[in-house]
Amino acid sequence: MKETLRSSAWLLRISWQQNRAKTIAALVLVLGSAISAPLLALSLKWLTNAAVAGDAGTATAAGIAVAACVIGVLTLGHFAHIAYYELSEINTLSAELRLIALANGSAGIEHQERAEYADRVAVLEQELGQIQDGFYAVLMLSSLAVAIVMTGVLLALMNPLLLLLPLVAFPPLIAGRRAQLIVDRAREETAADTRLAMHLFRLATAAGPAKELRVFRLQGEIRRRHRELWEKTTRTLWRAQIRAMALRTAGQLAFAAGYVAGVLLVVSDAIGGQRSVGDVVMAITLAAQVNQQVSAAVSLLHDLQRIARAFNRFEWLEAYVAEREPKTADQPVPERLVEGIRFENVAFRYPGTDRTVLEGVNLDLPAGSTVAIVGENGAGKSTLVKLLFRFYEPTAGHITADGADLSRIPLDAWRTRVATGFQDFVRFEFVARRTVGVGDLPFVDDQPAVEAALERAHAGDVVGRLEDGLLTQLGKSYAEGTELSGGQWQKLALGRAMMRELPLVLILDEPTSALDAEGEHALFERYAEGARRVGQATGGVTVLVSHRFSTVRMADLIVVVADGRVVEAGPHAQLMRNRGLYADLYDLQASAYE
Repeated sequence: MKETLRSSAWLLRISWQQNRAKTIAALVLVLGSAISAPLLALSLKWLTNAAVAGDAGTATAAGIAVAACVIGVLTLGHFAHIAYYELSEINTLSAELRLIALANGSAGIEHQERAEYADRVAVLEQELGQIQDGFYAVLMLSSLAVAIVMTGVLLALMNPLLLLLPLVAFPPLIAGRRAQLIVDRAREETAADTRLAMHLFRLATAAGPAKELRVFRLQGEIRRRHRELWEKTTRTLWRAQIRAMALRTAGQLAFAAGYVAGVLLVVSDAIGGQRSVGDVVMAITLAAQVNQQVSAAVSLLHDLQRIARAFNRFEWLEAYVAEREPKTADQPVPERLVEGIRFENVAFRYPGTDRTVLEGVNLDLPAGSTVAIVGENGAGKSTLVKLLFRFYEPTAGHITADGADLSRIPLDAWRTRVATGFQDFVRFEFVARRTVGVGDLPFVDDQPAVEAALERAHAGDVVGRLEDGLLTQLGKSYAEGTELSGGQWQKLALGRAMMRELPLVLILDEPTSALDAEGEHALFERYAEGARRVGQATGGVTVLVSHRFSTVRMADLIVVVADGRVVEAGPHAQLMRNRGLYADLYDLQASAYE
């Protein structure tokens, strides 16, 4: 119950912050609708007694009161809907923005790669739609509380024993809470299967995977697995719903027994001459209203409990992310690198696993140098890159920039001085200028800056083929959007990486995977020329990550990674003379092109 109250207060608070006038109007109108119901029962008593007594004047006044109460019950809630509907939509948007901030506003990406986090987010995404109804539930439950108090007072005036009638509301309330817990546990239990089923659905309906699905004849297999996952999920949820329904039914039967007993008590008093016919009418009406109030309260409480669970998940995610935020930031980011970047006995294992990805890494990346990191797939190349970007912190050891520990440099300040082109680049479906310009947000709409970045990336040919140049809308999410090939998207991503002219660190992580070896080699040579310019200006380090050994021979320093360790480091000529792993792999790859 504490969580329910806290989540209700949260919904009221954000509604109040959005629009105070509409919040007040909605609350007043809903309260007016709620109190009209018990007042209707009192007016019916007044009308019945006047009619029995033959008092036409009093009956007329009572009839007007009954009509006013009926209008209040039927119309005030409708007008309240106009006021709270917009607020409910804004509340949902606020919750979505909160989830976006949790997913992307953290320092690292650890939480996004953990199943525990992913399961909670999957459930939370499904529950965001419920928040739109949450504000309505808060308003209605508040008004119901007032109506129940008024109903209790009126019942007590007839017979104090009738005060026990609202008490029989507790069994359905308790049963409803326990039923919701059963359903929520089932939803969490099926979260992983639900995520996988949604993934299969996206595979089966998106354009990207369509070619492979057809070539490998996977359509039927995808459908079969999707169906099996949903059937398994549905069975689990259905069993939970059956158990929940049984609990709710038991609670409602307990109330029904109390309802019948209350009505019989008033009828008995009326037969004994202690109560009027109007009292019997009012008792029957109020008892029926109590039944409706309890049913509505159970339903609304059910909704609020779901909101409370979502609220708790939000708090859990906030705490989870906050625990992993950098705690100390007392070193300034260097204006330029003089010594360079150093890995000092760095080790790393991904959270939640026992497998060590990097171990005992000692490595100097000299200021102004071009560094190539090579190795076979899974060797640990991309993990080194993630540590440089501080997506993760090392499990052991330190990474320094001119002697300053990266973990003590303000994260935002550090990331404004780094740039990158990732292998798994994002296809931003924006206008082409912005697709590139987001690489340096202050210049997102600066056309000369974007054109210069594309020139540095040697990607201007892509824009030349677009119908409206940099103003072309990209992506099939838009009816008039232009779809690009994988290589064209990758070139725009490289342009995005070049938006920051003078970074301290430029990392190109398999940035030319869509190109052949010869094309990649030529492009890397041009990047090496640009790296020398950056190195002279800022002492910046350019890091090229590739599994193609033949394309990085122009680098000042080649770092060979194998099994999470740096096994060799040096220029190409030296490594070839050493006849170590680099020379073996280089010769092996070179022979493949002969």
